[in-house]
Amino acid sequence: MSGYDGSAATRVVVGVSGSLNSVTALRRAAALARRLRAQLWPVLAWEPPGGDSAARRSPAAGLLVEEWQRLAKQRLASVLEEIFDAEAPGVPVRPVVVRGAPGPALVATANREDDVLVVGTGRRGLQRAFSGRVSRHCLAHAVCPVLAVPPSPLESELLSVHRRNTWHLRIDTRGL
Repeated sequence: MSGYDGSAATRVVVGVSGSLNSVTALRRAAALARRLRAQLWPVLAWEPPGGDSAARRSPAAGLLVEEWQRLAKQRLASVLEEIFDAEAPGVPVRPVVVRGAPGPALVATANREDDVLVVGTGRRGLQRAFSGRVSRHCLAHAVCPVLAVPPSPLESELLSVHRRNTWHLRIDTRGL
């Protein structure tokens, strides 16, 4: 995004999952939308557990898909309420729930050259190679500028505290 001033952007599309990293991206996207006087489009992408083929094999597939769609809408509304409850984002917000893998769903939603797509970059450290798949897909396939938001420093602190405080269960199998 270097060199892009965003002055022509009409929509700021942001991937939201509820993770700490996506909340960081959502806050950055809201600030960008305010600065650009653009609409904020938070997008939650979802897939049926086990994928579409597993959902098609289920006898109650239609009912399950409706329920998963409802739960996805509820989750997105909950995240937006939690983040913007005390303070409105200050721009028009159009929440979008899309059935599909996150990367392709975000690229399909941010389908105009005058959009800006905001994504979290995943975790830092060794796990980064596996956790940045969505951001890498968006950077490679988007037709619009992409702002890749690094993890919040708070996320690194929380992960560090979690690792230190994790209780390890050790089972003595010698007597079995």
